[in-house]
Amino acid sequence: MSAVPSPCVNVCQMDAATGWCRGCARRLDEIAGWGAAPELRQRQILEQLPARRAELQRLGLWLEARSNVRD
Repeated sequence: MSAVPSPCVNVCQMDAATGWCRGCARRLDEIAGWGAAPELRQRQILEQLPARRAELQRLGLWLEARSNVRD
């Protein structure tokens, strides 16, 4: 079994209306359970994220990953 990388982008802000993180588009239960989830479940979650991101973008709620570099 290969490791599935987390979709976390270190932008953690939940949207109350959708229930999705505005940074990675996962629900709280998906975020909390990621490390213990079987690979199949992780891949199922990943498959849902592009549509969620598109919806967050459509709603003007999507937050891009932020750099740790200061200007």
